[in-house]
Amino acid sequence: MMWIKRNYESDPNYLQAGKVNLLYGPRRVGKTSLIEKLLQNAKGKVFQGSGDDIHLRSILGSEDGVRILSALQDYDVIFIDEAQRIPKIGWGLKILIDNLPHVMIIASGSSSFQLLSQVGEPLTGRSRTSMLFPISVSELKTQFGGMQIIQNLENYLVYGMYPEVLCLGNNNDKVAYLHELRNSYLLKDILELENIRNADKLYDLLRLLSYQIGNEVSLSELGNSLGLAKQTINRYLELLGKAFIIKKMSGYSNNLRKEVTKTHRYDNGIRNAIVNNFNLPEQRNDIGMLWENFMVMERIKKQQYNKIFSNNYFWRTYDQKEVDFVEERDGKLFGYEFKWNPRKVKIQKEWLSTYPNASFEVIHKDNFLSWIE
Repeated sequence: MMWIKRNYESDPNYLQAGKVNLLYGPRRVGKTSLIEKLLQNAKGKVFQGSGDDIHLRSILGSEDGVRILSALQDYDVIFIDEAQRIPKIGWGLKILIDNLPHVMIIASGSSSFQLLSQVGEPLTGRSRTSMLFPISVSELKTQFGGMQIIQNLENYLVYGMYPEVLCLGNNNDKVAYLHELRNSYLLKDILELENIRNADKLYDLLRLLSYQIGNEVSLSELGNSLGLAKQTINRYLELLGKAFIIKKMSGYSNNLRKEVTKTHRYDNGIRNAIVNNFNLPEQRNDIGMLWENFMVMERIKKQQYNKIFSNNYFWRTYDQKEVDFVEERDGKLFGYEFKWNPRKVKIQKEWLSTYPNASFEVIHKDNFLSWIE
């Protein structure tokens, strides 16, 4: 399969000894492949194991320093994939880094809520954390140039940016792959690790959210639709976020009800698999939703990879004046509106009058590249 170069490959100091290198991200975005690529020229003896290995789980989860070190002290590089499957993995990694500071230690996981909860306290000050997303527009542009992005933009909006999807030439194969990903992997971490009993309700919630990407959602209204308590809906939203399935966004205004939020999918292809709609943009009535979701997630990728530290919000008034995406960084506000059709651009004057020092920009298909590359 064609290899699409990831941003982290350009950083010679991405993996370092002396810290536990933690890599998170959704399933099937290429975390294992990225680490293997980076370790191709690693010097010394390399150990690569998985949290699915019963022997490795027993050793690293034992909290027995003698046992852990006797098994792993002979290696120069230690890479543990799917580390969230190992109970007490944080304490096992702490024993390794405290006793083997010269060794490069790497742990990856597709479930932030399980892995973060286990490594948080033990690895305080001992870890470097990064996140891997589906392929970004900036990564594609670096490798193939801007013209290819423009020519294939509609396909990206419909089929998404998962590495394998981008490498499949046939659209039917892309649909089949996304359906497999939806059915086999989508809720696996939550159902396995959080012991959710009502899996059908969780999937119904995800499907309902998929029809409302980029729109306000009320916890009470979702609860009424699904026959679930507001607290349960909120818990499910938190879990879906920590499993890298949705991205929650709050409103930048004290006037908005606290229970109102917006959600975005990490990938358009997964969203379209959930609603089972892979029509091209000219044949669908949700292109505005797809465009906003695509832009928001590409911008978040840029923030992560370029170390742009920002609080992200949306803004909406009671009389429905709105700004799709607001960045709060360096003490300033930056407002962005997303329009697929550049001829429908409209300046949000109320935003500028409410926040005179803020900026405002409309992002459409003729100017998006410079904003997210």
